[in-house]
Order: sequence, then C-alpha cells, then structure tokens
Amino acid sequence: MSTNTKNIVYLLLSLLTLIVGYAFLRYAYRVTDSFPFTQEIVLIILGTVATIFITALLLNKQTSVEIEKEQSIRYLDLKTSTYQQLLDLIEEMSMLDQFTNRDIVRLHFITHKLSVIAAPEVIDEYQSFLRVIRNIGEDNSFTGDMRELHEALSNLTIMIRRDILGENKSIKYTESKITEMIRNNASNSFFEEES
Repeated sequence: MSTNTKNIVYLLLSLLTLIVGYAFLRYAYRVTDSFPFTQEIVLIILGTVATIFITALLLNKQTSVEIEKEQSIRYLDLKTSTYQQLLDLIEEMSMLDQFTNRDIVRLHFITHKLSVIAAPEVIDEYQSFLRVIRNIGEDNSFTGDMRELHEALSNLTIMIRRDILGENKSIKYTESKITEMIRNNASNSFFEEES
C-alpha cells in the first residue's frame, strides 16, 4: 500500500471515529445521565482511539520523510563521488606526457555514470567539454593546450557545482532531449580511434 493511500485510510478512519464517537457520545450521555463515571470512560476510550490514529498518521509521514531524506543523501553522495572521479581522471590525464587508451576508456565509463546521475545542464556542458578534449587531445596529450582544457573544465565545474547545490532548473529539457543528450555523450565519449 502506498504512503498516500495509507494517509488517506488513516484520515478516513480518524473522521469515521470522530463521527461515530460523536454519535455514540450523544447516545451515551442520554443513557448514562445517572452514571457520570460511564461518560468519562467513554470519553477516555474515544480520546485514546483518536490519539492512536493521529499518532499512526504522523509516524507514517515521519517515516516517509526520513526515507526520502536518506535517498537524497545517498544520491548526492553518488553524484559527488562521480564528479570527483571525473575531475581526478582529467587531472591525471593532464599530468601525463602521453595518456593511453586505458585513460580514454575510463573517461568513457565516467560518461555513462554521468548519464545516470547528472542534471541535463551538466550533460549538455559535458558534451561541449568532450568536444574540446577531442580537439586538443588528438595527440594523446594536453601539452600546450592547458588553457583550452581549463576553460572548458571551468565551464563544466560551474554546472557541476550548480547541480550539487540543486540550483539547476531543468525546465528547457524534455525527456526526449535528455535521452538524445545521453546517447550523444555515449557515442562522442571516445576519441576517434584510428583505423
């Protein structure tokens, strides 16, 4: 049973208890006019039942909020670690005199990870970043091209920062546009291999 359905059921049960309780109290007051102690017991029982239903509703809501919070924290950790992997790989590749196909394959797999977790703005900027890397890395080196690399990387890190802070507003991206961007990232992530 979904959380919303449970909440509605608890709300309906609380309302039903309130209505039935009111009707029963009206009846019980008439019947037990001569026994005030019985009236107090009826009030205690109805108050207890209403308290149980309201407490169950609040605990259910608190549990769902805690689950959502935990999921958000894990998702943010996953995003942060993936972005860190990307930045570490670019740093390693820029320190090498000659990077290898293994480094390119690692970049390719980070591309797939980004497709899963990154905001559309990050994926879009990452496509631009890959084009810059492809252009300046044709010789399997970034030597002499650090200015272009850092400029493209700074644009990407701005988008990454916005994504981590939740400042990206993915309004202009439709689901089909996002799918197309992910496919483009996957197909464009490898440097052109020479035949």
